[in-house]
Amino acid sequence: MKIGLGSDHGGYELKEYIKEYLKKQNIEYIDYGTYSQESVDYPDYGEKLSKAVVSGEVDRGIAICGTGIGISIACNKVKGIRCALCGDTYSARMSVEHNNANILALGGRVIGKDLAIEIVSAWLSAKFQGGRHERRINKISSIESNL
Repeated sequence: MKIGLGSDHGGYELKEYIKEYLKKQNIEYIDYGTYSQESVDYPDYGEKLSKAVVSGEVDRGIAICGTGIGISIACNKVKGIRCALCGDTYSARMSVEHNNANILALGGRVIGKDLAIEIVSAWLSAKFQGGRHERRINKISSIESNL
């Protein structure tokens, strides 16, 4: 599995921490920026990460801004993205098992680093269950296609 990472300045520190975790787990990743704490606009990095996921350059993505809200909204504007903002391990697992989330959003200023790693771990280990959930994902895709 190859993971894409994207953040603005508010998520930079947490992104760097998650990169270290991924390295220790031997999980390949691509960092789409930002590369410092200098102020930038989260939509730029949400879009870059989302396009990498949709194109298949990476399998899944992790998006981080100050609260996780803005970057999750930006990511969800890209057709084919199902970005879930999660602050606990249960939601992270369910976002994949039931919603087939392909991007996890986190708030770098609202979540502790250790909890963030637990959330990332739960999200990465979760598998989409299909079945009745597949029908619902197809309905979401249909809404998206009709816009």
